[in-house]
This record gives sequence, structure tokens and C-alpha cells, in this order.
Amino acid sequence: MINEAEINSLIRLLDDPDQEIYAHVHEKLLSYGPTVVSYLESAFEQAFDAVQQERIANLVHEIQFSLVKNELELWHQSGSFDLLRGALIINKYQYPDLDEQKVINQIEAIKRDIWMQMMFEGSPADQVKLINHVLYNIYGFSGNTTNHQDPQNSYLSQVLETKKGNQISLAIIYSVIAQKLDIPIYGVNLPQHFILAYLDESTKSEFESGVLFYINAFNKGFIFGRRDVDMFLKQLNLNIDKQFYEPCTNTDIVRRILRNLISAYEQLGSMEKVQELTELLNVLQ
Repeated sequence: MINEAEINSLIRLLDDPDQEIYAHVHEKLLSYGPTVVSYLESAFEQAFDAVQQERIANLVHEIQFSLVKNELELWHQSGSFDLLRGALIINKYQYPDLDEQKVINQIEAIKRDIWMQMMFEGSPADQVKLINHVLYNIYGFSGNTTNHQDPQNSYLSQVLETKKGNQISLAIIYSVIAQKLDIPIYGVNLPQHFILAYLDESTKSEFESGVLFYINAFNKGFIFGRRDVDMFLKQLNLNIDKQFYEPCTNTDIVRRILRNLISAYEQLGSMEKVQELTELLNVLQ
């Protein structure tokens, strides 16, 4: 049972100059968890005191951050099967009030538009051409080349609104939609570039990865082959390694989103965010 009177009197004590009282009030409010957020938000709107406002804002952020951290931990521990879910949890780091259903509906709408035009006996290349046509020509998705380091490129909700993203966010949208259509397209964790692989599960064995071809979601779904990956690795002076050619796990993908965000916020000098995102990255170790 929530004790509203206690919560409100605790909130009024948030601007107490005595550090010991403040620390006690802070811990007590924190222990209420998410249930206290709406009370804090309405107190914030009524607060005239700058110290109180700042303390309320910090407390709300702390509660929301610990929620994201717990959700991510749960996702990871329960097998990280749902890539979209993992990406949405990271999205909530920056947008705690995210309407997840809206994002899911937007992805479903694109999937439906592809499905309506799909010829079920189409070859893998035909399927990819159709996905490319809908995603890039009809919906107008493209790689954000002018502002590649912008952290917004990593948040799916923003990418779906602006239709601009980085390699990883566009690849997530692409592969999530493909898999919903039973098309076996998965992410490949290539250094300095994130790509997709079309898998022929029937040829997959311990000697054969079963990859038919690769797709660059950042470059309008451009299709390329293994030799192009060889050349790319050669340019980077990297040894050929199995993991650069084969699908990676959903956890690897979410780790990569976090690393992109850490790098973006480092460039912006937002060291608090860097610290928090590093904490989230550690959850996935």
C-alpha cells in the first residue's frame, strides 16, 4: 500500500540543507521504486526551488536508470532471444517514457507492406530486392552520413521517425522485419561496420556457415559476397576470423549499440552518460 502522505512529506524534505537528512530522504524515496515517479514529476512542476528541482530530476533519472538496468539484466539472463526487445530497453535509457507499442506497430506496418507484395517462391535475392524496395524507396530509410556520430542514430524510436540511422540501427530494423517474414537474415559483427547475412539453413554445417550472401543495410541493402569481406578485412590489416563472416548473437548486437552510444557521448563530452552506458555494457558481460 502506497503511503501518499509519507511520499509527499519526503519530497518536501528533498531541499533540506542538512546532507544527512537529504541522504536519508533520497534513499527512502529510492526504495519506493517506479511508483514514486509520478509524485516526483508533479512535485517538480510545482517546485520553485532550483536545488529541489535538480534533486527531483536526479532522483527520477536514478529510478528510471535502475529500471533499464534491471530489464537489460533480465533480458540477458533469460537468453536474449528477442532482439527488438533488447534494442527497446536501450532506447528507454534516453527515452524512459517510450511508447514501445508504437515502435512495434511501426515495424509491423513495414513488415505488412513487404508481405503484401511478396511472392513466396521468390529467390533469396528477390526477397532482398523487395525488402530493399519497401524500406529504402517507399519508406525512405537511409544511412545518416552527414551526422554519423549523433547518438540519436542508435535509438530505434528516433530512426523510425527520421528514417535516418547508423549501420547497426538500420540492420536491426532490417533483420527484425526479415525474421518476422521467416526470411533468415541475421547480423554479422564486422569490425568498423555492421552487416547482415542471408543464411541458407539447409547448407549450414560445422564446416559451412551457410551464408549465401551479405547485405549492407546502411547502403540501401547493397548485396555483396565473401570476397568483399576478405578485401575489407585486408584493408583494416585484420586476420581472417570466423566471427567476421557469421551471424552473431543478439547480445553481441546490443553490446555494439551500447559501444556506439558510449563513443557518441564521449565525443559530446557527456561523461555521466558514458559512465551509465558502461554500467549497462557490464551487465552483458
